[in-house]
Amino acid sequence: MADDAPVVPRPAAAAAASSDGSSGGTGSGTGAAATGASVARRKVAMLRLASDLRRMADDAAPGVSASPVSEDNIFQWNATVVGPDESPWEGGIFSLRLTFPDQYPEKPPRIRFTCDMFHPNVYPDGSICLDIIQDLWKPIYTVDMLLTSIQSLLTDPNIDSPANVEAARLYRSDMKQYKRRVRRNAAKTVEC
Repeated sequence: MADDAPVVPRPAAAAAASSDGSSGGTGSGTGAAATGASVARRKVAMLRLASDLRRMADDAAPGVSASPVSEDNIFQWNATVVGPDESPWEGGIFSLRLTFPDQYPEKPPRIRFTCDMFHPNVYPDGSICLDIIQDLWKPIYTVDMLLTSIQSLLTDPNIDSPANVEAARLYRSDMKQYKRRVRRNAAKTVEC
């Protein structure tokens, strides 16, 4: 009669245990613990992102804005940075995409411009070479702080660490031509 009983799959942790109750390997329960830790990290990230969103809504710095792409996904945001006044970037409204990892704020978001950018610290794919979103990341940084830093980077590039060699070369050797290219870039943002 036992042969007629249906076979019910057991969870991996139960399957790993031997009949005497001892662990079947070195990682008993680690799958569940890892999953629990992942869920906890994701929850921390969601709470922090909700806090960053409230901060953006209540007290964003002038010239920056950001919010989730949809109500269903708080880990993807669209953002804008307005070109600083009295600079070649003036008049530009620059769109960005922020992608937050489950480990946020322990790990930084990926940030990239969604339109073409002519800037010494912006790669062709729109990714930004900025120390605070790479090596110098600290969990205290908020979305508002990141966008303000990016806005500041527009007028104060780090030409010692160029992502766009041509833009860095022009910035160093022909400021007039560099500013002309930047103004053209800023004007195109309306079309993007």
